Amino acid sequence: MTSPIRVEPQAYYIADQSNPANHCYVFAYRIQIHNDGDVGVQLISRSWYITDANNHVREVHGEGVVGEQPRLQPGETYEYVSGAVLATAQGTMRGSYNFTADDGREFEAPVPEFFLNGAQALH
Repeated sequence: MTSPIRVEPQAYYIADQSNPANHCYVFAYRIQIHNDGDVGVQLISRSWYITDANNHVREVHGEGVVGEQPRLQPGETYEYVSGAVLATAQGTMRGSYNFTADDGREFEAPVPEFFLNGAQALH
């Protein structure tokens, strides 16, 4: 089954919370989740793979997102903001969300890889 969910990530470097001298780079990311299908769905859990420039991968798995398990009816969008801290100025994130549809189907929706870039901190 092709996922009826479309995920649009966008990341931002948070300079005032970062400390490059101590290898601490703080990023926020905004995720928009669109239900492009014809049945309601509920986000049950998430999996993230956060990779820094040293190829250190941190896996994060858990229920819902930001303490919620949102329901999206057809055509609805859910948006949230969260964050990640890296030891390097650049990195990537990718992952997936697990959903249950109102008709009982369970499926996974991929989160496309996106870049975390604090390169401006180096100048």
